[in-house]
Amino acid sequence: MNKRILEILEQDNRVSPKDIATMLDLTEDEVIDQIAQMEEQGIIVKYHALVNWEKVDDDLVEAMIAVQVEPERDVGFDDIAERIYNFPEVRALYLMSGSYDLSVFVEGRDIREVAHFVSTKLATIDRVKSTVTYFVLKKYKQEGVILDGKTKPKRMAVSP
Repeated sequence: MNKRILEILEQDNRVSPKDIATMLDLTEDEVIDQIAQMEEQGIIVKYHALVNWEKVDDDLVEAMIAVQVEPERDVGFDDIAERIYNFPEVRALYLMSGSYDLSVFVEGRDIREVAHFVSTKLATIDRVKSTVTYFVLKKYKQEGVILDGKTKPKRMAVSP
């Protein structure tokens, strides 16, 4: 039950508890109670809007920075991850498999601001061994949503 509520809210967090109750054949109070419990348990962390910033007159630069770090005994990557995710420039941080350990997603007003973050904050952390920065040139899809709105169904041509 909770999983279905989460799926609905993940698709559109503006769906009212009343509408969710109708979709799942529950009472509105049951939905409100379950949502409140999931918020309290930290299952639902935050509600947010997905913004296509390319359509807003605000130039932002986004980058993914692959970071190779030296893990520390007993804590692994957690302490360095905590240090990195506390920087306000960091929008997301993931521990990865492969040749790099962490993927850090950052935003800045321009390339110089992102470069400044990498050179003065990220690369100077003691156990950071190397970084590789990839700038986002264009976003086509984010969080399962196609951003340009071109969602024409692709059908094969019917020929006689």
